Amino acid sequence: MNRLLLAFFLFLASLGPTFAVNPDEVLSDPALEARARAISAELRCMVCQNQSIDDSNAELAKDLRVLVRERLANGDSDEAVIDYVVSRYGEFVLLKPRFETKTMILWGMPILLLLVGAATLLVAALKRGRQSRGTPLSDDEKEKLKKLLQP
Repeated sequence: MNRLLLAFFLFLASLGPTFAVNPDEVLSDPALEARARAISAELRCMVCQNQSIDDSNAELAKDLRVLVRERLANGDSDEAVIDYVVSRYGEFVLLKPRFETKTMILWGMPILLLLVGAATLLVAALKRGRQSRGTPLSDDEKEKLKKLLQP
């Protein structure tokens, strides 16, 4: 019984994002609705911040979904709708930031860190290879070592 109840609650929890878009928001044209859903999946909910507006139940996300659909119904292209939302809310509203001059550090930092790490490992390996292994023991030192190691 407990397993059945747990499965039911997990099923209900998994349906949460599917209820984010209300039926009154859905466009009658399936092609426009598909475009609206694709755009909504790229825009960050400013309240939740880790969800797209398509997945969020926040009131601001609902307003943004309606705005996206209105702009599409008025004939705007997908890029024009995204540009309009970005002009109002800034680049942070995009879940995947654009590759521009001001975001080059954001996009380039992982590559730079990998290169710095690889260079550090290479330098450490080269230094380790050049370290002297020490000088061999002299005959006198070998005799002293033998005497110390004998029981």
